[in-house]
Amino acid sequence: MLSTKSIEELVDVVDSDGRVIATVPRSVMRRQRLPHRAVYVLVFNSHGDILIHQRTHTKDVYPGYWDLCVGGVPQAGEDFDRAAYRETLEEIGVAATPHFLFDIQFADEHSIVHGRVYHAEHDGPFRFQQEEIISGNFVSPAALERLRGERPFCPDGWFVWETFRRSYHEADRKLIIGMGVRTHPNEGFRN
Repeated sequence: MLSTKSIEELVDVVDSDGRVIATVPRSVMRRQRLPHRAVYVLVFNSHGDILIHQRTHTKDVYPGYWDLCVGGVPQAGEDFDRAAYRETLEEIGVAATPHFLFDIQFADEHSIVHGRVYHAEHDGPFRFQQEEIISGNFVSPAALERLRGERPFCPDGWFVWETFRRSYHEADRKLIIGMGVRTHPNEGFRN
């Protein structure tokens, strides 16, 4: 007989170097604050504005907060690139190709994350996943700074944004959007 109870998602637990050391249900990872992997995708439009969105009030961390990244926790055994593509497709309903930018480590009272940051370009329209996102829109980087004082933002997403801003000067950010992919601030571009 099939159970009507849904099977809980399994996620990988990592060591301090980001190597997978165990696989546990997502609820165990959250409850025990176990270090895990995550993907973050900064979505820009062709004008260089960034997509921000409000998370649903049912999210397990930062419910109702605003976020600058689409993404999430890769499934057990799933590689970062595949997870970034899947999460982008699931959360905003478009098949945009995420391009790697940099790796991060982030920790707060809720999470310990070994993450990989990507960017993607898409002008929409988007089909936001109802279970994940209430609403979203593009804002300029200048408007984003103002909004930070008006709305609660996910601290890990804001950390990604600040790292991106420090790592890529304005000219680099403009080149990332629409002209090519810079894989590291000190490397050349590739199409």
